[in-house]
Amino acid sequence: MKTPRTPRTTPTTRTPRTTRLSRTPRPGAAHRLAALAEAALGGPLPLALRAWDGSEAGPAGGPVVVIRSRRALRRLLWQPGELGLAQAYITGEIDVEGDLADGLRAMWAAARERRLHAPRLGPGDLSRAAGTALLLGAAGPRPPVPASQARLRGGLHTKARDRAAISHHYDLSNDFYRLLLDETMAYSCGYWTRQDPDFTAADAQRAKLELICRKLDLRPGARLLDIGCGWGSLTLYAAERHRAKVTAVTLAGEQAAHVREQVAERGLRDLVEVVCQDYRDITGGGYDAVSAVEMGEHVGPAGYPAFAAALHRLVRPRGRVLVQQMSRGATAPGGGAFIEAYIAPDMHMRPLGETVALLEEAGLEVRSAESLREHYVLTVAAWHRTLEERWGGFVALVGEETARVWRLYLVGAALAFEERRMGVDQVLAVRPTADGRAGMPAAPGGWQARDSG
Repeated sequence: MKTPRTPRTTPTTRTPRTTRLSRTPRPGAAHRLAALAEAALGGPLPLALRAWDGSEAGPAGGPVVVIRSRRALRRLLWQPGELGLAQAYITGEIDVEGDLADGLRAMWAAARERRLHAPRLGPGDLSRAAGTALLLGAAGPRPPVPASQARLRGGLHTKARDRAAISHHYDLSNDFYRLLLDETMAYSCGYWTRQDPDFTAADAQRAKLELICRKLDLRPGARLLDIGCGWGSLTLYAAERHRAKVTAVTLAGEQAAHVREQVAERGLRDLVEVVCQDYRDITGGGYDAVSAVEMGEHVGPAGYPAFAAALHRLVRPRGRVLVQQMSRGATAPGGGAFIEAYIAPDMHMRPLGETVALLEEAGLEVRSAESLREHYVLTVAAWHRTLEERWGGFVALVGEETARVWRLYLVGAALAFEERRMGVDQVLAVRPTADGRAGMPAAPGGWQARDSG
């Protein structure tokens, strides 16, 4: 017969419950992710993190990056860097609590001041990241690419691919741009001659259009070729206010349809012709003036010499050419992966000096270059205010994902112009005669900005 076991009554036979509760808690998801991010960036986090489990890490007192889903971590493992972060933001897997501009500003400031670098994941980094993802339940296949990302095919800057790239951005719908832009439908940098509350974004656009017309010396009957006419703001202004005869050229079918409607409504059929074609297919020449407002960014580096040569060929001797073009610094990235994937595929920005050199090499003589960088900060900020004020309308029209693409785009663009990572310039050139005559006054001043009325 077995002897009955004596019950253990001493408290030392098991670990007291209070001892178990006093252990250091396991780190939350935010702490693990912060450690990964700091190792990848080579410096401390500039922003706080809050993960899906409620844990937080990083500095307090500023915007908080909210990681709503484990899928965000999985996406960043498959696509580290700017593009992965952008994809996670526009899908709502990552959000920013607080001011998005302040969050981006803090990230760029940290990159400059602490010399943080873009993620460089070696085999060891990838192994640690994969281990963390497995531990947090975030491992898995590559998440699908958001539907709003451009999908272009064919050779770079072929006519078919350029048409698709332009369509991706500008054919979003005329209703979308009517909701975003002011009544001028000008989708380019305005000219803010005043900064009082009574001076609106539409006033800034009209001031810019008047400035261009004066620089081109447009007079009644002058022939203007408007390459990349957009929704016709310059075309319509030049015809109505200066009675110029305008040929408007665009690759975007939605834009061409809008301009034709406006020409008919305003009774300008005798002054305006709208052509939906590639600039490389423009024939003829002898124009008194040629404009290309924020169109040259869509011409690749290999094609820009031919573009500059076309400007020279299309304008008559002593005729003027105005190029308004976004630029970048010699070491600045320009658009970046997000812009190129979601906003302006195949866009290429060059420093101002390179543009001037290419125009001069084509036989044009550059007479002035005016920076509008600070003007674009104000212009993009106005578009962003409209987006936020009409957010519900934008979501109903294009869906939340596309609306978030535009929020990120506009906030990031304003900051890039503010911090001089991007710029925009108006370059005025002339085609001299064979004996060097430009037909311009030695000290031009007639285009100094005045309210357009």
